[in-house]
Amino acid sequence: MPTISQLPPKTKGLFLLLLGVTAISFDALLIRLANTTNGNIIFWRGIFMFISLFLVNSFLKQDQVFKNLKKSGAPALGSAFFYGLGGILFVSAVMFTKVANAVVIISISPLFAAMLTWLFGIEKIPARTWLAIVLTICGVITVFYGSLETGGFYGNLIALAAALNIGSNLTLLRQNTWLDPLPLVCVGGMIMALLSAPFAHPLSLSMQDFLILGIMGLVQMPTALVLIGTSTRFLPSPEVSLFLLIETVFAPIWVWLFLGENPPVLTFLGGGIIIITLILHFWSGMQETKQEPHIRS
Repeated sequence: MPTISQLPPKTKGLFLLLLGVTAISFDALLIRLANTTNGNIIFWRGIFMFISLFLVNSFLKQDQVFKNLKKSGAPALGSAFFYGLGGILFVSAVMFTKVANAVVIISISPLFAAMLTWLFGIEKIPARTWLAIVLTICGVITVFYGSLETGGFYGNLIALAAALNIGSNLTLLRQNTWLDPLPLVCVGGMIMALLSAPFAHPLSLSMQDFLILGIMGLVQMPTALVLIGTSTRFLPSPEVSLFLLIETVFAPIWVWLFLGENPPVLTFLGGGIIIITLILHFWSGMQETKQEPHIRS
């Protein structure tokens, strides 16, 4: 049986991506299992992520995180801030609305990135992306309408802000492809901790809560981010984006199985519109990518 290093590049990328997305799909469940306040979760999640990724960066690259960040300038600082803010918004969205609502709304972040790249003149938006944007907006409106009766409207707004934040970071990284995400995510963890510190009571947690947050911050999130980041070396971005939809499907399932949280019916309808739209959008993008060499010849 071949080892991972002996697999063909695309197979290796798919294997790493599947492991990474499966790992990150447990994120919402771990947030809910941590029986503490929003501020405490964000604080310790940020601290643990900073520690784990600082050690990984030091071991793999033998350079200083902050020295690397300073050398990379304003784009690196901006991206690190987006990573930190993104962690705050994701945790808050999961805490204040249904998990299904949060992950479904956040799944539209690639389309926010497309709109921002068009707005800043980085590249043109193809017609299929404009159509996908219109359809996903309809899906998001459906999810919001469902929350009017079941609660979680403000959590949905936070999830929408999280999607915009991710889209903004993707746009920044696309403009500056030389940036290394690992130290950026590391510093993003520190930013999460600093911004949440005034609202946290970090020593009030039980040992069980510390254990859950330790698993999340030291193991689950760093492992998922490294695996997903590494997979981009072997796979085109449309395929990576498509596989990230696995989290949108699995995260509510884990919360339903372990905690019995049932999403509103309109979340299934709105989520179905969004997921089907994104699948068709990314599939058509991959078809265009495959046809490009043939067109040039």
